[in-house]
Amino acid sequence: MECNLDARGKATRLMGGSLGVLFGIGVGVMFLFGVISWPILPYICAASIFGGGFAMFEGWSGWCVVRAIGIRTPL
Repeated sequence: MECNLDARGKATRLMGGSLGVLFGIGVGVMFLFGVISWPILPYICAASIFGGGFAMFEGWSGWCVVRAIGIRTPL
């Protein structure tokens, strides 16, 4: 897990991950209180929170899994 992100890539992943986690929590709360109801929604919430958390980990550690397997990303 060698650092393969610059400061701009770290900031982008931290911000995107934070937004993903907040989105997942927001949709989960709306589902919990019955504002919206869709059978697959809990899975979408969990995936959003997990994916956002992983993106935040990438930003914090400076390591991107996509770059680690050889795909060049713009940030």
